[in-house]
Amino acid sequence: MEPLSSLHLLTEAVRNAGADIAPTYQEYIQLAFAIATDCGEAGRQDFLALCSLSSKYDHRAAEQLFNNALKTGHNDVHIGTAFHLAELCGVKIEYENPGTVGTVGTEVRPPSGTHTRTRVKEVYSQEKNDFSCEEETSSGSAPLSPLPTFDKNIRWPYPLEHIMSCATSDAQSDVLLLGALNVLGATMGPHVRCAYGGKMVSPCMQTFTSANSASGKGVLSLVRLLVEPFHDEIRKQVAERMVCYQRDKAKYDALGKERAKAEIPTLPPNKMFLISGNNTGTGILQNLMDSDGIGLICESEADTISSAIGSDYGHWSDTLRKAFDHDRVAYNRRTDREYREVKKTYLSVLISGTPSQVKSLIPTAENGLFSRQIFYYMPSIRQWQNQFDRNDRNLEEPFTKMGMEWKEKLKIIYMGGIFTLHLSDGQKEEFNRLFSQLFTRSELTNGSEMSGSVARLAINICRIMEVVAMLRMLESEDIATSPHLSPDPGTSADNLKDHIVSLWNLDITEDDFHAVLSMAECLYRHATHILSFLPATEVTRRGNADRDALVQCMKKRFTRIEFLQKAEEMGIKTATASTWLKRMLKNGLVENMDGKGTYQKP
Repeated sequence: MEPLSSLHLLTEAVRNAGADIAPTYQEYIQLAFAIATDCGEAGRQDFLALCSLSSKYDHRAAEQLFNNALKTGHNDVHIGTAFHLAELCGVKIEYENPGTVGTVGTEVRPPSGTHTRTRVKEVYSQEKNDFSCEEETSSGSAPLSPLPTFDKNIRWPYPLEHIMSCATSDAQSDVLLLGALNVLGATMGPHVRCAYGGKMVSPCMQTFTSANSASGKGVLSLVRLLVEPFHDEIRKQVAERMVCYQRDKAKYDALGKERAKAEIPTLPPNKMFLISGNNTGTGILQNLMDSDGIGLICESEADTISSAIGSDYGHWSDTLRKAFDHDRVAYNRRTDREYREVKKTYLSVLISGTPSQVKSLIPTAENGLFSRQIFYYMPSIRQWQNQFDRNDRNLEEPFTKMGMEWKEKLKIIYMGGIFTLHLSDGQKEEFNRLFSQLFTRSELTNGSEMSGSVARLAINICRIMEVVAMLRMLESEDIATSPHLSPDPGTSADNLKDHIVSLWNLDITEDDFHAVLSMAECLYRHATHILSFLPATEVTRRGNADRDALVQCMKKRFTRIEFLQKAEEMGIKTATASTWLKRMLKNGLVENMDGKGTYQKP
């Protein structure tokens, strides 16, 4: 195959894998000369496409570099170098015709799948007389063993139960639950909070549902209907204020010379709740500042956001990271010397996309967006599902009705003041015990790459508790009589007597606490599976989420034979499992009880 056709195949495979094959300047230069030497000007777009996967990508600089490579030339660097750089990132291409090879002997063929994920292979070292693990890639995104779903025996407060009843599978039920918690929590903004880590955190979450095409993730569009009435009410108020402004502005313009004595009408802020993901960095900040820092980005295709972030006028991923911590955001425009800021941000994000779109938005685990996301991976549909079994029911109608109900409930929340969730001492102890175990597991299976995700998953679990506790409290006809609510101890006696309370302490029931806490294990497993799609960073040899699944399957005390048998059942090679066990023993993550093959987890 001639060099340009080979380059096209390579570019397609690298983009599907989302790999940054030129992470340093030296590799960046090599890639430019390799393509320019064998493909000339015809290879320019492929070069730019390969470079664009880097977080450091600069379109103008890349264009200039390729121009210089065409002019100066470097005849000892050929297209095979590009294939070599791809292989170093785990992307290996082979021709369908095994008799044809690339310039460095690399067999090439078009990728058979749309996505690659990390797998582990065993390599025998004569020097160490032992097996070690190396990563390789395999087509497809499905894990070796099915990922867990949420407990279906839980009774969630209204309207969560009603929302989940519209699902046709366990995974779809989970996605609807997460989506509803996300959008309902987004509307609560600063009115609901919980003290965590010395800061007050509100229920503003960022959720990414990953699934292949036609897997059922489209139901998330229904969840958006829950907050559209709230958004429409805000936009109606903006329209009314604009009419008043235009009327006052017309009167002002008609004053002629008398305008010097009159006050110029002020343009009302362009408030909204639903913010478009196809936006610029400044546009997002303007939307947030006009809306007092509160908003929700809800997009069914992750590419909408990743394309906006990567555009010349995008670069608003920094805003997403700051919003997770409710940090201050600001911008300064030199043109008209305008400076604007908002002290606290309460931006939430709900998006869905294919596994390959994960890497478009989050190229590596080092990217701060990875640890801030709540991930859920939906399995592919393996059999045809009857779409005519709903008695011609239009699911948009009940969701729209629930949205109108929620708009009225929000008035109760906003008029009630501020609600602060307080966990009991026993609940705090159980919470810390669970996440301490998860933190140890994350170090065991993925080194430090998942540590940040576990820490931030704990924050997101607190946020979900806030939403569930509020929904449970709102089941009472009068919130003042709710057993889950009590006035803040600092409220004056006169205010209590007059029923004027603006600060409330909120409790969560034991059942609701354990229901939300049970989600942590599931969400952790889904996040580790998503991690397996991303290039390794600090840890050069890393297994995927199947390693964590194997460890979790074992009892507190187990034998080597049981460990290897379970690995075989999950499709993991014996040598790989044996290597993992040795590493765990060496790092003190398991203990050898009798020196003869009986182990215990700490």
